[in-house]
Amino acid sequence: MIQLTDLFGSFSIQLTEQNHGMLSEATIDSRRVIPGSIFFAIKGERVDGHAYVPQAVAAGAQVVVMDHETRCDFPVLDIESIDRSAPLAIPPLPFGIKVPDTLKAMQSIAVHQRQCRSLKVIGITGSVGKSSTKELVAEVLGQRFTTHKNPGNYNNEIGLPLTLMNCGYGQNCVVLEMGFYYPGEIKFLCEIAAPEIGIVTNIGTVHAERAGSQQIIASGKAELVEALPEHGTAILNYDDPFVRSMSEKTHAKVLFYGLSPEADLWADSIQGNGLKGITLTLHHQGAMHPVQVPLLGRHSVQTVLRSAAAGLAMGMNWDEIISGLQKGHSQLRLVAVRTETGALILDDTYNATPESMLAALDLLDELKGHKVAVLGDMLELGAYEELGHHQVGEKAATVVNHLITVGKLGRIIAETASRAGLPENAITSVDNSAEAVEILKYNLTAEDVVLIKGSHGLHMDTISAALEKTQ
Repeated sequence: MIQLTDLFGSFSIQLTEQNHGMLSEATIDSRRVIPGSIFFAIKGERVDGHAYVPQAVAAGAQVVVMDHETRCDFPVLDIESIDRSAPLAIPPLPFGIKVPDTLKAMQSIAVHQRQCRSLKVIGITGSVGKSSTKELVAEVLGQRFTTHKNPGNYNNEIGLPLTLMNCGYGQNCVVLEMGFYYPGEIKFLCEIAAPEIGIVTNIGTVHAERAGSQQIIASGKAELVEALPEHGTAILNYDDPFVRSMSEKTHAKVLFYGLSPEADLWADSIQGNGLKGITLTLHHQGAMHPVQVPLLGRHSVQTVLRSAAAGLAMGMNWDEIISGLQKGHSQLRLVAVRTETGALILDDTYNATPESMLAALDLLDELKGHKVAVLGDMLELGAYEELGHHQVGEKAATVVNHLITVGKLGRIIAETASRAGLPENAITSVDNSAEAVEILKYNLTAEDVVLIKGSHGLHMDTISAALEKTQ
């Protein structure tokens, strides 16, 4: 919910006393407009939102923010020509607001909203595990606080301010993913969000093609902990040397988590139970806390540790923290479905990095049955391209009964798996997802457990969609 007073307050414009209406939510997509929305017309690389202003208003948008003239039959207030010395009487809804730059205006409004509501902001960054961490942190904090989180991948200079604006007035805590594509990006996001708690998951090879080396990626991610205030908390992965060294870059209190007893919060007795989740024991300040959580795969222990650490940083007790951990039932992008023949499909096709690919193979290793892995290209790895695919091939050779690779880079996985000892007759390489479907749909049985994973660009989600049982 957005108050008109807050909207104009971000432009340092005072309204007349009667202008205290509420707007339902903020959006940049005319297809997502609901009655009472504020629509931001943003010009992107492919689409100019100004062209969709009529559709947004027809769908119920009450305020449109734009930075150049567009087709409209409602009054438009030009921010640069308003007399700021007197209270402004706004026209009847709907109306438009013309600003010099729509995106900058949206970001300024988000900052004003956050300041007016005194939101407690938790920022999360890292190469792998941001989304699953965001989901579980929100579950944990939700045991005491009214918590909001960014939907989907709203983790950039557009999605993050939208998330802040769409916090309800009763919500006092917001969990934000922060993406990284170039140096300075997370610093800028922190200027908007002002996080008091920052969580760094790990430093991997994802986006190395665009960002450069792991050192450059680590420096970019460190912008989160550098932005934290002295009274804040940096929650850092002790097991990752790149992340552990970030403790030297923050003025905030540091809370280390990991699998080492040298961390402030650590875990052992980790047991993967396949699709039933994992059990582990958490250790903190000399006390032990056994817990069972419904997350899939032993690698999920890191997500559990981060989320428990967030609860501790927020002053929560262990009963609240464990209750939240046990409600973390969403395994985010991994979906388990059955085929017509009864085979179990593990669809983890949203994206792929060497780190997440190895973790997915660990989960496959925990399950019983004839194990099939359908693994595709991992894109945007830059200098780590060959090494990453070699690592996955070596791991696959120790886990799978049959390997199907998809794409040109997938053939590196296949060749490495063969050299690592997987028989040639247990390896198949294809060029695209359609060819993989043709192989699988005629050969799967109820004994098969099939992992499907590859970068989003290969459209490997079409494989599980084609195989899933329809009744």
